[in-house]
Amino acid sequence: MGLPKTILTEDEYLAFERAAEERHVYVDGEIFAMAGESWEHGTVSVNVVRSLGNQLEDGPCEVRSANTKVRSGPLPKSPRRPAGLYSYPDVVVVCGEPKFLDEYQDVVLNPKVIIETLSESTEAFDRGLKFARFQKYNPTLTDYILISQDRPQIDHYHREKDGSWKYTIHEGLKAVVKIESLKCRLKAAEVYKRVKFASEED
Repeated sequence: MGLPKTILTEDEYLAFERAAEERHVYVDGEIFAMAGESWEHGTVSVNVVRSLGNQLEDGPCEVRSANTKVRSGPLPKSPRRPAGLYSYPDVVVVCGEPKFLDEYQDVVLNPKVIIETLSESTEAFDRGLKFARFQKYNPTLTDYILISQDRPQIDHYHREKDGSWKYTIHEGLKAVVKIESLKCRLKAAEVYKRVKFASEED
């Protein structure tokens, strides 16, 4: 299925996306095909889902993987000037009752924690526009975590009570990321299990 050439409204994007075989990100009326993931990217994401799922168990929070869309943006003032972001985070945690955009229940509005495994093609977007939209339009979001796949480094952004964001960098396989909002921990050794870095292969 080819990409539409014109600017799409949110409704047009959702209709297109729900019929598409591939996933696409929506940014202010434009859509972009998502690149395929590397083996390391997939390994890291699965490790994170497994770790958080085991810790959350039957509690009020639930972890979801890459096929859950998150909406981040203002309500459209005019269909001709769409302004919104629909993305597919690698890992999303929702606490309590999930709030959905519509009856399809495939777009989440109340993420608690979002985790992205960085890649060369998406890192600038993950650190820039995407995070800016998450901060502004997803008030339920308390933690944004970025995991490098080419080195053992995890960047943790946490929303403070006053609305400001605290940034902590965790380096090395002995690092432990504390996610206080979930009462969980991400151990770098578990996050990077089965991942081989280039320095180890030389």
